[in-house]
Amino acid sequence: MKDIWLKKFLDTFEVDWLIFFPALLISLSGLVTMDSFIGDNYFFFRQSIWILVSVIVFLVANMVDWRFLRRTSVLVPLFFIVLLLLGGLFFFAEATRGVQSWFRLGSVAFQPSDLAKLTLILILAKYFSRRHVEIKNLRHILVSGGYAFLLLVLVFLQPDFGGAVVIAGIWLGMVLVSGISKKHLALVAIVGLVAGATLWFGIFAPYQKARIMTFLNPMSDIHGAGYNSYQSTVAVGSGGVFGKGIGQGSQSKLQYLPEYETDFIFAAFAEEWGFVGTVILISITLFLIFRIINNAILAPTNFETLFGLGVAIFFAIHVVVHAGMNLGLVPVTGIVYPLMSYGGSHLLIEWLALGMLSSMRKNSQGPRLE
Repeated sequence: MKDIWLKKFLDTFEVDWLIFFPALLISLSGLVTMDSFIGDNYFFFRQSIWILVSVIVFLVANMVDWRFLRRTSVLVPLFFIVLLLLGGLFFFAEATRGVQSWFRLGSVAFQPSDLAKLTLILILAKYFSRRHVEIKNLRHILVSGGYAFLLLVLVFLQPDFGGAVVIAGIWLGMVLVSGISKKHLALVAIVGLVAGATLWFGIFAPYQKARIMTFLNPMSDIHGAGYNSYQSTVAVGSGGVFGKGIGQGSQSKLQYLPEYETDFIFAAFAEEWGFVGTVILISITLFLIFRIINNAILAPTNFETLFGLGVAIFFAIHVVVHAGMNLGLVPVTGIVYPLMSYGGSHLLIEWLALGMLSSMRKNSQGPRLE
């Protein structure tokens, strides 16, 4: 028994450090940014705890042999549990600014949509890994889309448009890397475009079109819907080459930039660290994503390859949309910067996913299997 526990203890330190250290640097970058602005250090203190807990989750996940997730008897119940959690929000969650996205227990809040994203990656990795020979069949686009659609609708109705965008992006990305026929995918896209055009030209009223256009181009209304987007671009631009210095971000410190610890942490970071610091942050993030992709390519089974690629897609979507949102290039959707923005739910899930990847790399050595 002592030998077993000793082995588990030693396995804890057999981790993929090229995943762990970049992720830790990104989390610490967010922590420093939060500490710059809050006098009582509320966000800094709470995020410090979440990072500590998340690192522990990573180490524990690294000790688990996750190959049991290849079994349908495990993944299907997990998928239905997530559906129940998302559905339960409409009955048991309190609305915060008109959104029912969190279960709250005192000062702790849990957002099921974060777990839904990881579960979708697992489900799609399992589904596509078993059907790689017949993957070009149109049926697989429809079935895999059904899994994503159930989660997407429940998240969208909260309403959490950002979460719905990420779920749709994960599905589309994993469909593309799975080898599904591009002709069939193009057909689905054409059907979607026709449906959208029909709604736009035949059903939507003028005021509905105006709302959509304002959402797509928030900078057209900088005193209303585009205020946050405008302030974030000002913050990024005012950082210059080397930034204003830690604690000197006037846009954030003076509260011109709302939600700087979550939705606009990239802009807050850019204001203090400037272009140079931003390039370093993006470089570290890209290194992490490419490390995940490299491990996925070298994985011994299709399931682990697809899971790794799914996690890489998940991180990439968050980074691209969040940065684009902060630069005024895409609509504001409330998507966080992975590992960096304030919040416990997304941080735990992101570190859990990285711990799973580290464990899979450790426990799945051997020749590649189809």
